[in-house]
Amino acid sequence: QVTLVESGGGSVQAGGSLRLSCEVFGYIMASMGWFRQAPGKEREGLASIYTDNGDTYYADSVKGRFTISQNHAKSTLYLQMNSLRPEDTDMYYCAAGQVVGTVSPAEFGYWGQGTQVTVYS
Repeated sequence: QVTLVESGGGSVQAGGSLRLSCEVFGYIMASMGWFRQAPGKEREGLASIYTDNGDTYYADSVKGRFTISQNHAKSTLYLQMNSLRPEDTDMYYCAAGQVVGTVSPAEFGYWGQGTQVTVYS
C-alpha cells in the first residue's frame, strides 16, 4: 500500500518559483513522478525519478525549468519549479509506479490528491 500526500502549492507571480513536496507513506516504488492537470484536460507527465539511483526523466515542456528530486530516505519527493509562467497554472499530482524511465501517467498506479499551483501575470 502506498499513500502520497502533496504540499507546497500556492499562488506566485510569473517568473517566480515554488517547491512542491510529496510525502510517501508505505512501500517505496521504483518510480516516482510529478504530473499536472487542468479541468477538462488530460493529465500531463512532467518528470519522474528512479528511486533506486536517482536517475531523472523530464517532459520537454519543463526541461530546464523544473527539477525533480528525493530526500536521502526516499520518503519525500520534490519538484522545484523555476521561471513559472501563467500556463503552468494547474493542479499538480505526485504518483508512484514500477515502470522506470517514463512520464506517462498510465504507468503510475498510486496517486496523491493534488496541490494547486496558480501563476499570475
